[in-house]
Amino acid sequence: MGDNKDIVETIQQSKKQKVKRKKNYGVLYTLPLTIWLTLFFVIPTSIIFLYSFMKKGLYGGVELQFSLEAYKALSNPSFLEVLWDTVYISVAATIITVVLAIPTSYYIARSKYKSLFLFLIIIPFWTSFLIRIFAWMAILGNNGFINIYFTPYIAKAYNVFYTSIGSIEPLKWIFYDILKWSPMGDSIQLLYTPTSIIIVTVYTYLPYAILPLYATIEKFDFALLEAARDLGATKRQAVFKVLIPNIKVGITTAVLFTFIPSLGSYAIPKLVGGTQGSTMIGNIIDDQLLVARNWPLAASISVCLTIVTTIGVLIFVKLNSNKSEQIRNEKLKK
Repeated sequence: MGDNKDIVETIQQSKKQKVKRKKNYGVLYTLPLTIWLTLFFVIPTSIIFLYSFMKKGLYGGVELQFSLEAYKALSNPSFLEVLWDTVYISVAATIITVVLAIPTSYYIARSKYKSLFLFLIIIPFWTSFLIRIFAWMAILGNNGFINIYFTPYIAKAYNVFYTSIGSIEPLKWIFYDILKWSPMGDSIQLLYTPTSIIIVTVYTYLPYAILPLYATIEKFDFALLEAARDLGATKRQAVFKVLIPNIKVGITTAVLFTFIPSLGSYAIPKLVGGTQGSTMIGNIIDDQLLVARNWPLAASISVCLTIVTTIGVLIFVKLNSNKSEQIRNEKLKK
């Protein structure tokens, strides 16, 4: 009996040692990632956070003196106007992107040529981001593809009801404020307007919205749509009451993948945006950092963007956890 107890104790000790070794290996596995995040995320973010509470240097940089001037400057009306333009452009681009991505992802998920369509969606990533923006500049310019081939037909329709535009405020807003199109001009001023920023932003982030939506819709049981139709639901009711609620995770991911990067976008408004209504927060950070050399103000704006991004990610994690708990509870009930 004593020998058996010794054998059992030896086995238990060896198991404990193996568990300890596995735990040690776990730390080693995560060490490279921890170092990477610390060097390239935690430390830079901490520096930006500290700079935002310092005083602007006389010739740029910062002075090691606590100050809230950078955050007080955020209440400036001109900055609030830029913030409004940024949010407006980002929300508009996000809505358009998600609205286009949902039917596209649904079609790909039901298609026999999934691999081909996914390949075509990924192809733009093979080309430089800047080259694609310059291509859009050529398309949207006054002598670009749209103005050369489509403006004459639009002009004919425009001249027909131009006399009635004076009494219709929404049409005046669309043509004058959005398109910036002069009634006597022979081209549509698409480039260097908020419209051009929205168009290029939608093009840029559409793949980022399609891919997570496709991954979610592919796992959806399409028999539920047929069951809803058999129970008397119309196609629209089946989509909005059956499909949409079951792909909320994919929609949330698509919204975050579009809204967050467009909120801090810099290159797109810099190249295709104008001066009125087209300046975004990313351009303000660039100007304050390189031109005005007001590092604390640039840091404070960056901190605000980081907080907004973090809140969005936390909301996404919360929604995902709630969805996972619901699925787990449903499985336990079954």
